[in-house]
Amino acid sequence: MRDCATKAMAGPRPVVFSGPSGAGKSTLLKKLMKEYDSVFGFSVSHTTRNPRPGEENGKDYHYVTREVMQASIDNGDFIESAEFSGNMYGTSKAAVQDVQAKNVICILDIDMQGVRNIKRTDLNPIYISIQPPSMAVLEKRLRDRKTESEESLQKRLHAAMEDMKFSKEPGVFDVVIVNDNLDNAYEQLKNALLEEINKVKKISMSS
Repeated sequence: MRDCATKAMAGPRPVVFSGPSGAGKSTLLKKLMKEYDSVFGFSVSHTTRNPRPGEENGKDYHYVTREVMQASIDNGDFIESAEFSGNMYGTSKAAVQDVQAKNVICILDIDMQGVRNIKRTDLNPIYISIQPPSMAVLEKRLRDRKTESEESLQKRLHAAMEDMKFSKEPGVFDVVIVNDNLDNAYEQLKNALLEEINKVKKISMSS
């Protein structure tokens, strides 16, 4: 059984991205996807929350009922799953395999709980943590967005403190990037992934 699972996960190594809200993770990912649009692909997560205006099923998320998602998790179809604000989120094995089948690097953007879950699988990704330079900078970034209530902001800050502690645990992440300057952080990110990027380029040139 294990051989079959390992074979299905063949192809370029996936990349796990983690880090607190406001650390600049999505900005860095957007830059990466823009420069290397044919090298990376996102795995589409599942969620039990309702689509927001403009979101598409199968593109932004796979929207499912709690019953369907729980049954799939129980069946071992998910690499990781977590519950946040009363909704379930998760990454299915099939979602990652869909990306890897195209011979591109699969990006998984997940939280600490997800990282811990993936450590227990044979996915063998590159683990990258994007961190803010300090809690003060993070708080300013989150406040400047003006999208949060004070209660929600405090929850995010508490989660961010846990996340910063987690990123310092030895052996959890292969690379920890402190995003105090976007261009520098982006260069560090590219250098960390250059070997895999070049592998994908070779595959696409030879095919």
